[in-house]
Amino acid sequence: MKIICIGRNYKQHILELENKIPEDIIFFLKPETAIPQKNQPFFIPDFSNEIHHEIEIVIKINKTGKHIQKKFSHKYYDMLTLGVDFTARDVQKKLKKESQPWEKAKAFDGSAPIGRFIHKSDFHNICDINFKLMINQRLRQTGNIKDMIFSIDEIISYVSKYITLKKGDLIFTGTPSGVSKVEKNDLLEAYLEDQKVLDIRVK
Repeated sequence: MKIICIGRNYKQHILELENKIPEDIIFFLKPETAIPQKNQPFFIPDFSNEIHHEIEIVIKINKTGKHIQKKFSHKYYDMLTLGVDFTARDVQKKLKKESQPWEKAKAFDGSAPIGRFIHKSDFHNICDINFKLMINQRLRQTGNIKDMIFSIDEIISYVSKYITLKKGDLIFTGTPSGVSKVEKNDLLEAYLEDQKVLDIRVK
């Protein structure tokens, strides 16, 4: 099982981090160990003093595909949820400055908690889904799937040119604006429309 993460897919998030809007889809990988064990909290790693939350819609691939045409992408997933791409922002800034890969800032153990999956047929419009992240019962991030620079169908098609997608693979589709540092004992709760699909405590 692979975890494929899309970077810089919401304009306002790109602007808040002072990055450039990409011409092509940016993606990177996380290992399976980035998903915490069931009911396990998120432990702030000792190598970072600035862990940021990034709430993202996550899709689950349902069959093997390579060189998938965009018009057929919708057939390669039927479940979605929310996940948090925890990012060691201080580490990432250093890596970017030195033109090094991001994995140390993105792929560490426990950095990709995911919520309860919901079938896409349960949504009125798969291209217009609101989502949000609450921290300690305060709204911290909001987004809508329609605000993605690159759609889910475009992402599936693009990634499959480079990497064979297999059943069970997960794709994190990018985060909207509002990312910020998490603190010990924070409670993160994520909602797809009005359905809570994920809660996780920070330790």
